[in-house]
Amino acid sequence: MNVKHTRLGKHGVVVSNLCLGTMNFGARTEEKEAFAIMDRALELGINFFDTADVYGGDAGRGGTESILGRWFARGGGRREAVVLATKVYNPADSGDDRPEPNHNSRNLSALKIKRHCEDSLRRLQTDTIDLYQMHHVDRNCPWDEAWQAFSALQNQGKIVYVGSSNFAGWDIATACQEADRRGMCGLVSEQSIYNLTNRHVELEVVPACRGYGMGLIPWSPLGGGLLGGALRGETEGRRSGKGFADRVEKHRNQLERYEALCRELGESPGVVALAWLLHNPVVTAPIIGPRTVEQLDSALRATEVTLDEKTLNALDEIWPGPGGEAPKAYAW
Repeated sequence: MNVKHTRLGKHGVVVSNLCLGTMNFGARTEEKEAFAIMDRALELGINFFDTADVYGGDAGRGGTESILGRWFARGGGRREAVVLATKVYNPADSGDDRPEPNHNSRNLSALKIKRHCEDSLRRLQTDTIDLYQMHHVDRNCPWDEAWQAFSALQNQGKIVYVGSSNFAGWDIATACQEADRRGMCGLVSEQSIYNLTNRHVELEVVPACRGYGMGLIPWSPLGGGLLGGALRGETEGRRSGKGFADRVEKHRNQLERYEALCRELGESPGVVALAWLLHNPVVTAPIIGPRTVEQLDSALRATEVTLDEKTLNALDEIWPGPGGEAPKAYAW
């Protein structure tokens, strides 16, 4: 086991360098297996758990939070051992059938933030959310209103830190500057899509996170399965569906080169993809979303792999990024 613990950006809280994503819980993973995955994560030293008020699959929006809540309720210090992150922005289930536009729309109004926080706390069976993340930016809601709502929740002890997800670089800067004007800590982390097949964040989001001392929490680190051995999966039947097959075909040449490189390294493609993210000092913890305990255990290998400069250069050739950071990537 080589899970490391590190600060979330420049901030004091210490988290594992892999984050347990729970999006599959209730959707593809039954509750009993989800409990086993979370218990195993703690055994391995993974103390950073991420969820959202809209996850749940067949259990309905909020179902995943409820699964976590029932796991916390088993006691044994489970809640105390976890740095718990959830999100607000999307429509979520409130527990009754009456439609209400503030609740059932996508926004970051003070009313929605307050109500959804209360609902998440109830489902999670906890008094405090450690990292409350805006699931998306709401450019039509004044920052005065959003930060007032988050400040009130912090003062009430219902949340500790505030993070963002799916923000552009300039949204991160605006949010942090507006928080600073109010004497607030501001954003401590950004959760963005980031993997070898999608490196857009290197232009402005990565430098914004570094500049403001924020942790970067990549989601979809395996590119929706493309980087997890997609070519082998075609024959093994691990993946199906025309959409995935079309993506494989689009990237077939790159995938052939990538999987050949991984074979040379003696590592699985998924492990190499995670290890590549971990080499970036701005990245705090990629989000892994195991459906089984076995998948969780296999992902841990990435924390033990060091990629040398030759390998990193080879990966850049196969999966080129945007050319560096803005504006040097596209200007003199």
